[in-house]
Amino acid sequence: MRYIHRIETGRIKRYLENFPSVAILGPRQCGKSTLAKHLLKDYPGSVFLDLENPEDRMKLSDPALFFQLHAGKLICLDEIQRVPELFPILRSVIDMNDRNGQFLFLGSASRDLIHQSSESLAGRLIYQELTPFRFTEIEKDSLLSFQLRGGFPRSILATDDEMSFQWRKSFISTFLERDLALLGFGYPPETMRKLWMMCAHQQGQLSNLSLFGQSLGVSHTSVRSYLDLLRDTYMLRILQPFQANTGKRVVKTPKVYLRDTGTLHALLNIRSFDDLLGHPVFGASWESMVIEQLLVGHEGDFGFYRTPAGAEIDLVLEKNGEKVAIECKASTVPSVGRGFYTALHELQIDRAIIVAPVKEKYPLREGVRVMSLDDAIMELK
Repeated sequence: MRYIHRIETGRIKRYLENFPSVAILGPRQCGKSTLAKHLLKDYPGSVFLDLENPEDRMKLSDPALFFQLHAGKLICLDEIQRVPELFPILRSVIDMNDRNGQFLFLGSASRDLIHQSSESLAGRLIYQELTPFRFTEIEKDSLLSFQLRGGFPRSILATDDEMSFQWRKSFISTFLERDLALLGFGYPPETMRKLWMMCAHQQGQLSNLSLFGQSLGVSHTSVRSYLDLLRDTYMLRILQPFQANTGKRVVKTPKVYLRDTGTLHALLNIRSFDDLLGHPVFGASWESMVIEQLLVGHEGDFGFYRTPAGAEIDLVLEKNGEKVAIECKASTVPSVGRGFYTALHELQIDRAIIVAPVKEKYPLREGVRVMSLDDAIMELK
């Protein structure tokens, strides 16, 4: 499989120059190991250990000795969440060597799940999230394929849509039956599959934990813990309402999205773009793809806005002191209703963007422009 340059590469190198250790976190199969091995070529003598490989784990039977033997080298530890007992030892090694660029960690769980690292390596570790491919990292004329297949490397780079679909189906089964168990969670795979499927059918809608619980035969608190696990393994985005002091009564229930549209479509058995066009999830699929691409690297506040009176915006971003409204429309002739303009007024939005599958940007009304996903990404860079 050909290597595609990842935008985060430069930032990770800068982090290694300025911090003792760097952790790249992201979902399984998103390209963390490929990126790390490519990056390690610039660090002569560097060491790569896959902690899911029994032979590599055996090399750390005496971790202090191993790290002493490789002092002065950049050591990459893949799937670090598999051996959390390493973190106290790593702290001692980092402090003893007292230099930057000692360790590169790769993990398939969020920093909240790998909580030992934040406790043991506080002040010694910086995090970088890696998503599946961004749209700007692949060929610009492949938007329809990107929406259908999602961004996982083996899915988007598959020889055809059917092979991509089969990879995603296998990925889902492996994740449920193996990966969650490796993280140490005893959640029943079939229950998690049913919940994941329910989330797919409710893509982009307000989460109803009680309804999910009734369908699964579990409590709403159990549903919340299941959703949190899917969120912390980067499969799910729980989008919170935007915090605004408008004096208006707002909806406080979060929305739930599968983060990768390819995974969404595989769960719903959508094999081709023709299938997607005729499916009720088409609009929500476009919306989730746009939201994910615009949130990559965003560091300000964000959320959706909705009031019981009908004012609504898909995504509100705070960026450089501005409030930006994003509306996602899967139509080449997009239009928005009164509720959108009401929300712009209530939130005192500085500028509004309607992201649609169009070729050229154009104004819809003063302060409101229609543009492509590529143009929106460049606009908000």
